[in-house]
Amino acid sequence: MRLASFTDYGLRVLMRLAGAPDEAVSTGQIAEEFEISQHHLAKVVQDLGRGGFVRSRRGRSGGLQLARPPQTITLGEVVRHLEQRFAIVECFREDGGSCTLKPRCRLKPRLAAAREAFMSELDRSTMADCAWSGDGPEEPRVRVV
Repeated sequence: MRLASFTDYGLRVLMRLAGAPDEAVSTGQIAEEFEISQHHLAKVVQDLGRGGFVRSRRGRSGGLQLARPPQTITLGEVVRHLEQRFAIVECFREDGGSCTLKPRCRLKPRLAAAREAFMSELDRSTMADCAWSGDGPEEPRVRVV
């Protein structure tokens, strides 16, 4: 399963914030660290806020922080929230899409089972497990594919 770049960026934000849970980090700083468009990242952060994953403070000492402890946020929960608009195949769209196989399709139940197995695996890890820190030899670029 391939996650949308929107979800990739959302996971990066949460990983970064989980790596410094007591620090407020600006969207601009995260955009620079991960080489992401600040404009696009602002939309991602807004969605993460609506999902209850981040909170922001304005002002000189403002920035983003996790809204909950990182050990209480599962990867599956985040991916389910951010991937709501993206269907794995046509027939998974909210409107049912325009698939001509609908009446006799044997693929959809198998894809649904695979998606649930994927999400179940993501439910086993938290943002605390994936927390990122800029210290050390790790590269800041994290690709979710």
